[in-house]
Amino acid sequence: MPETTPKGLTRLAFGGDYNPEQWPESVWHEDVRLMREAGVTMVSVGIFSWALLEPAPGEYDFGWLDRILGLLHENGIRVDLGTPTVAPPAWFYRAHPEALPVTAEGVRYEFGSRGAICHSDADYRAAAADITTRLAERYGDHPALAMWHVHNEYGVPVSACYCDSCAAHFRRWLAGTYGTVDGVNEAWGTAFWGQHYTDLAQINPPRVTPTVVNPGQALDYKRFADATIRENFRAERDILHRLSPGVPVTTNFMTALSQCDSMDYWAWGREVDLVTNDHYLITDGRRTHVNLAMAADLTRSVASGAPWLLLEHSTSGVNWQPRNPAKAPGQMARNSLAHVARGSDGAMFFQWRQSRRGAEKFHSAMLPHGGTETRVWREVVELGASLDSLSQIQGTRTRADVAVLWDWQSWWAQNLQWRPSEDHDPRERADAFYETLYDRHLTVDFAHPESDLSAYPLVVVPALYLMTEAAGDNLREYVENGGTLVVSYFSGIVDEHDAVHEGAYPGTLRDVLGLTVEEFSPLLQNQRVRLTGPDGSELTGDVWTEFVVPAGAETVWTYADGLTAGRPAVTRHQLGEGTAWYVSTRLDAHGLDALIGWAAEDARIAPRAELPRDVEVVRRAGDSGNFLFAINHTATDAKVPLEAHGTELLTGERAAGRLAVPAGAVRVVRLDA
Repeated sequence: MPETTPKGLTRLAFGGDYNPEQWPESVWHEDVRLMREAGVTMVSVGIFSWALLEPAPGEYDFGWLDRILGLLHENGIRVDLGTPTVAPPAWFYRAHPEALPVTAEGVRYEFGSRGAICHSDADYRAAAADITTRLAERYGDHPALAMWHVHNEYGVPVSACYCDSCAAHFRRWLAGTYGTVDGVNEAWGTAFWGQHYTDLAQINPPRVTPTVVNPGQALDYKRFADATIRENFRAERDILHRLSPGVPVTTNFMTALSQCDSMDYWAWGREVDLVTNDHYLITDGRRTHVNLAMAADLTRSVASGAPWLLLEHSTSGVNWQPRNPAKAPGQMARNSLAHVARGSDGAMFFQWRQSRRGAEKFHSAMLPHGGTETRVWREVVELGASLDSLSQIQGTRTRADVAVLWDWQSWWAQNLQWRPSEDHDPRERADAFYETLYDRHLTVDFAHPESDLSAYPLVVVPALYLMTEAAGDNLREYVENGGTLVVSYFSGIVDEHDAVHEGAYPGTLRDVLGLTVEEFSPLLQNQRVRLTGPDGSELTGDVWTEFVVPAGAETVWTYADGLTAGRPAVTRHQLGEGTAWYVSTRLDAHGLDALIGWAAEDARIAPRAELPRDVEVVRRAGDSGNFLFAINHTATDAKVPLEAHGTELLTGERAAGRLAVPAGAVRVVRLDA
């Protein structure tokens, strides 16, 4: 079995992308000296260096990389070595312009950015395999090598190409998936609008058409594009496994729903030896620490609960959003340790030294333009010391309380054209339900709809428009065996081909929810409806309503106005030993909190009201002990109850009773056995 932890790294990973090629060699020794001062344990090298490593076809220059790897090794700094296949050189594109991707509108991109790759192009594949082989042969047993880093942020900024090479590759993929053209016709429902094919050769990618393209074709092309990119990752990974045995191979994901929507990370998580992730705060006015927690929980879940690694985030502001505020004092450490609390075995950044040139010169770094006399540098040094004091948590696992079901392929299908309402956003529902669980101080695992859910007392389904029969059976079994399920509207509607399940809505969920839906009734923009409960209390919904017909479920809340007035809005169904809740409108934060509160009672999850809002408490446990992370995102000092005595690792103080967590601070307690 391949190694799943960075080779030779005995402490938590701390460092960042290091791009020595941007600087004269006279700077390298200063860099390494400052890395040691900051407590850096690992850096990522060579990710964008193809043009320097192979300055002309078949001509290689590894001297500079030899020297920097040797210098890092001499100073005890481990290396995450990149294969530079995200950025082929200009000479490659001059020789092979067809390797540049083509948009659905037929426009071929130009060289001059990054990630401009047609992943079906045979010349790109051959060149990527060659440079990867050369690197593995030269550095596969280098004493500094901790792990291999293939490519960079697959799917960003280009996830699909629509050129003729991709068309031919797509037809081969369809033949492998469906066997015959008749299988494609059946899956895509081509009898509609006269789209029937008599030969696979007639099929092209879903390029621009006069109106909506066939949704089955569009969904399959998203699957094909993701699978094609994954093929290229596997090709490089297998070269590295063969030539550099015992060294884990990864690629950096972007699991946050705010950052990448084109990769099926459930599938990707099975391909890497170690799950790694890049995360950047989206400063859109939301509580950014909630998005951070959600991304960390999602990454850990893609890793099947195993420790993962935060491979990139920012020390302060980024440079690619409309407005890029700096992080507040202490926020960098708080963000970093929040990722660690939720399963990361370290905190890495983009990048080590802030660039003077190029597109990201205003992106913050560990060593800013202002050097070591800056607040950011001082906080970097402090964080390095903090992570060093937490080394004993390495390899432990985060403990979750509940599960949220999520499926990237369902998200793809939901976001195709011509749905009942453009205001229904599956990401928004996932964010909203997650935030409700976060505010109830519940740690979340994400799970695929067909995965084993037996460990969770409560499972939440915020948006699963596409649901297979197997997933429906899985949820019914979960509830029958005593689980508590919460399902939001427009879930369980279609199968894996975007075909509506036979019979009444909600398809595979009818039995477990104990109801049918006669008709969707989306609301107009800014229209709202009132819901009334048996005690006369009210909730508010918007965006969506439905004509729900109970078939065993009891009505808990009823629509008070609108077309569905008098009809069930929220239902509860007892099935076997468990309970299934259904909500047929978009509840606001107050309504979601009430709904989750009722479901939590069914699941016998005790309320945690003694914890202040925006104070996280997360637990990691393993052979080295039980650890409690308390993270205070507020401007007020907080007290966190402890179930046992322990030692606070950042200060070295003993802790008992109620743990004091200063405003904006983090405390980590190793609980006594």
